[in-house]
Amino acid sequence: MKKLLFSVLACLPALSYAQTAKDFTIDGKVANGPMPAKIYLVYRVGDNNITDSATVANGTFNFKGAVAEPITASLFLDRKNLGFSKYIDTNFPDGKPSATADGLMFFLEQGGININVKDSISKADITGSKLNEENKELKGLLQTITNKAQSLANEAQKATETQQRSAAFQNNMQARYKALQDEQKNILKNFINSHPDSYLSLLALSSYAGPSPDVNEIEPLFESLSDKVKKTDGGIAMRNGIEGFKITAIGAVAPDFTQNDVNGKPVSLSSFRGKYVLLDFWASWCPPCRQENPNVVKLYNKYRGKNFTVLGVSLDKNTGKEAWLAAIKSDGLTWTQVSDLQYWNNMAAKLYNVQSIPSNFLIDPQGKIVAKNLRGDDLDAALEKYLGKI
Repeated sequence: MKKLLFSVLACLPALSYAQTAKDFTIDGKVANGPMPAKIYLVYRVGDNNITDSATVANGTFNFKGAVAEPITASLFLDRKNLGFSKYIDTNFPDGKPSATADGLMFFLEQGGININVKDSISKADITGSKLNEENKELKGLLQTITNKAQSLANEAQKATETQQRSAAFQNNMQARYKALQDEQKNILKNFINSHPDSYLSLLALSSYAGPSPDVNEIEPLFESLSDKVKKTDGGIAMRNGIEGFKITAIGAVAPDFTQNDVNGKPVSLSSFRGKYVLLDFWASWCPPCRQENPNVVKLYNKYRGKNFTVLGVSLDKNTGKEAWLAAIKSDGLTWTQVSDLQYWNNMAAKLYNVQSIPSNFLIDPQGKIVAKNLRGDDLDAALEKYLGKI
């Protein structure tokens, strides 16, 4: 579910301000509510968090500044004049929006932007900004996927605990989520192809790629973008990311590593050369991993007699060894398990560019990666492809 990204705003990289900043202006109108009120503009440039404020007087407000490239920004309308800190504490307790929270996330870019607030600022009309107009277009195209995903999430939440732990239920839900992902990717791909000169296409490509992209699929789409887009800080960052992911692309030789098993004995990936190996990244604290484990157990038992094994790599913390060992026992994971207990700094996970778990790589007897990120029935289908039907 978390891989379904319905707003590409979240994919915008932090910019280093390497390019020359140019002016932006925001001219806004607020139709209803007590006046004067405070409105806050929040955005981030590189490592710097910026909070600007303006007074809404006579129903209007204005902001001025400079940005080198498009960035995401948020507007918050403080109708009660609480002050920014108190407004955030009141409306976003524990970092989550309350029922009274009213904010707008949008693209801040060079030039003039007009924002018209008729009622809720979250529903404000943004004009004068090509990028925000394109984002509105793309969000409209993705709305059907958003609705389907919410419906599917509601169905999953209503399932009983027994159902949720069932491999059959998990496989069914995973297949349906994957179908939605495929629908979303098709929409994003079409948008990228039809908007090669838009910065939004770069962000759509980041969403399309997901946390573990297929370089052979992503690189041609990136190269189809205009030079103007590719030469932005975000474009340069994506090119560098693509080069990094080539190390673990399908067809590449799987990088070797050594970590200790549950008994403290060093185990190397290369020691499994000659077998098909499912390199499985997981953790005891990761609910999706634990939900997928019964499926991996079933398929391990199904194919273990056909030159196949699993090597588990845990992203548990150095204070979580007991939880790791307990999860191995509880979930019946009888294959080799290793970890350096360094959480997201796990050396093998960083080597394989693992940015979310569960994540896995299927490696052939010659040590080449032949598939990755296989879950549910997809894993069974891949093992049947390479090991034969049972």
